[in-house]
Amino acid sequence: MPRTKSILLILSLFFLESFSVYDFPFTSNERNESIQLFNGIDLSGWIIHGTERWYVEDGELVCENGPDNQYGYLSTSEYFDDFILTLEFKQESNGNSGVFFRSTLEGVIISGWQVEIAPPGLATAGIYESYGRGWLIKPNPKDENLNIGNWNSMKIMVDGDIVKTWLNGVEMISLEDKLIGKGKGSIALQIHEGDNVKVRWRNIELEKL
Repeated sequence: MPRTKSILLILSLFFLESFSVYDFPFTSNERNESIQLFNGIDLSGWIIHGTERWYVEDGELVCENGPDNQYGYLSTSEYFDDFILTLEFKQESNGNSGVFFRSTLEGVIISGWQVEIAPPGLATAGIYESYGRGWLIKPNPKDENLNIGNWNSMKIMVDGDIVKTWLNGVEMISLEDKLIGKGKGSIALQIHEGDNVKVRWRNIELEKL
């Protein structure tokens, strides 16, 4: 083989290897779209439902009772189907809250599924169907790793008709449900009715599946 052709062949192999290694460095999972749902500044991308208070303080999202002491929701303006949602929450009182998925709202009437956030012993990370079948699954053991008054991490995976939740790194429930698989809607944070309910949220991030 002539010397010139040998050099060209070597250069071609070098560039081919370079492109194969450096131009496509990610696996398919790593290419999934990741979205910061809360920007730490304002409520862009969210919709307030009800008279309860939702505001930003020190880069954190805060919800607390308003003048009516009724249910209130903060929903994403976009619908999400299959995803992994991660967030942190801190309960500053003994009230009830939650994270809804594939849910729709008319006023403060919500239809869909809730990942519970509640005081100790009340099934945080379980799944409740609003205006439907009620409790679908509660974690067992319940929520021994819930850090009341401190920050807690939560992960929620919704993929087709499968839902899984984690609380502070511990898997809490795994549920397969055909009705959930047919659901469409937004993600919504809840503040429960009552007095002196206050919850803080931060690092709300979603990865589309």
